Amino acid sequence: MLTLTNFRYELPTVIEFGRGYAKKLAEHVTKLGGSNVLIVGDPGVKQAGIVQRLEAPLEEAGIPYTIFTEVGMEATIESVDKGTEIAKEMGCDLVVGVGGGSALDTAKAIGLMIKNKGNIRDYVGIDLVPAPGAPVIAIPTTAGTGSELTRFSVLSDKAANLKLSVGSMYNCPSLALCDPELTVTLPPHITAATGMDALTHALESYVNKATQPISEALSLQSMSLIAKSLRLAVVQGENVEARHDMLLASTIAAMAFNTTRLGLAHALAMPLGGQFKIPHGVVNAILLPEVMKFNLIGNTAKFAKIARIFGEKTDHLTEREAAERAVEAIRQLNKDIGITQTLSDYGVEEEHLDAIVDEAILSGNVPVNPVRTTKEDLKNICRTLMAPCVKEKVLN
Repeated sequence: MLTLTNFRYELPTVIEFGRGYAKKLAEHVTKLGGSNVLIVGDPGVKQAGIVQRLEAPLEEAGIPYTIFTEVGMEATIESVDKGTEIAKEMGCDLVVGVGGGSALDTAKAIGLMIKNKGNIRDYVGIDLVPAPGAPVIAIPTTAGTGSELTRFSVLSDKAANLKLSVGSMYNCPSLALCDPELTVTLPPHITAATGMDALTHALESYVNKATQPISEALSLQSMSLIAKSLRLAVVQGENVEARHDMLLASTIAAMAFNTTRLGLAHALAMPLGGQFKIPHGVVNAILLPEVMKFNLIGNTAKFAKIARIFGEKTDHLTEREAAERAVEAIRQLNKDIGITQTLSDYGVEEEHLDAIVDEAILSGNVPVNPVRTTKEDLKNICRTLMAPCVKEKVLN
């Protein structure tokens, strides 16, 4: 596949990356003109003492703040509504999001709604936000979602049992404050899931039809870091070098897909996650090898390169054979880091497929996929991952 020679690359977010950088929060608040801060997180980051680590520099600088940690495992429209109400009531003019993707997506959406009229539901879709929001500083504590850079907030509508997406460059944080030290206490299963989310971002951006030179280079660097360090980050959580690599990989992958979008794994992950409560990183990990297998003929040269990045020996293989090794490499990675589930483990059955693919096919990730895709193709990917033989193959 030829790389596009005409392209646009835009990244409005400033990145500050380094150990201990969370201590610099107050000076960044001041630089962005903030005088009253809403800290948005989840109960986990508060329990882990991470919120308190952000309070200290704000208190030392005399900057007033309010803490809002009513964010669940998924970002919800309801949390955005409540957080916005609190922010306006307290006169907050800057939002600090701290945590994983749910907390950061919530913080970004609250930032939008501090300055924009109506309800966040009014802006579901692409480029529908009319004006910039309040400044947002995003501080990730997981290495996977890339929400600290992206223009998307993925929000669950509990009443409708749907996942919705708000996409706008106005939704990009003003600053991504990335401190690897904040990821060290992340449990192994979350490290694994978020790491596979980062890999799916990098890989799908790399092989899709919207790829371009800058995003390709970023995707390759991200995948190389993940191949080197994801296993270590899972089994040696205290390994600061591995944690550094994974947070960097996640951030770089976000820089790639923020411009290019993704592919079928993410198209299917939205309805599967929304309807069956499958953690986003886990559902991507389950889907990715089968999606790769489906997409091989659309970009064999790039899949062969992915195989080599993940340590497969391809010197005496044809390009197609080398590309197939990439699929096996990712299956093995899933097994090594403990992700062995199938869709059946979460209750997905044949009767659910119509609703799943009807939602998935509407995703903006489908048109950029390297192979033209029908609803039946999406059903077949899901069917393969519902078969008992898949689970047996992974577990043996």
